[in-house]
Amino acid sequence: MSSTKAPAPVSRREQILKEAARLFAERGFHGVGVDEIGAAVGISGPGLYRHFAGKDAMLAELLVGISERLLDGGRLRVADGGESAEEVLHALIEGHIDFALDDRPLITVHDRELDRLREADRKRVRQLQRQYVELWVEVVREVYPACTEAEARAAVHAVFGLLNSTPHLSPRASLPPRTATETLLKRLALGAFAAAADPDRSAVG
Repeated sequence: MSSTKAPAPVSRREQILKEAARLFAERGFHGVGVDEIGAAVGISGPGLYRHFAGKDAMLAELLVGISERLLDGGRLRVADGGESAEEVLHALIEGHIDFALDDRPLITVHDRELDRLREADRKRVRQLQRQYVELWVEVVREVYPACTEAEARAAVHAVFGLLNSTPHLSPRASLPPRTATETLLKRLALGAFAAAADPDRSAVG
């Protein structure tokens, strides 16, 4: 008997959030109406209010939710560990690459719409993001003990910027397939950390 498990069904709430993220990324928060989000998932606009109080609540759940997911995933990878800190760093990078390739609309929405959140939600996002960064900083310093804390933190932010640039990759561009793109991004991220740890290493020349 096959042990293959069927994928978990996507809830209506998850469908709404996915389409809201896509539409917000394409046209901006104020460029999308509740009716359009409802139409994208096959329900009336007013029907959305059985799931969310409004667009503001959707935006908050999207941005707080992805910040929680990244932090939880990072903690799991650190807890699972490996035979070395290098393996943990590789796992963190791979996890973030999955996010960067699979959740491009959320990256765009975060960059454009974070300031629209209520202050409490915005503070929560920032708090989660700081914890996620510090998780990485600790691992980077284990792998590259010559890095100061400030250097490791700057390198982590720089790598996030590199990986989170994926929304700017045009789907029409001549890009390598998924596996090759993952390999390229991982190599670039590891190269950035190695360069930060080696003051004599030059990016040019």
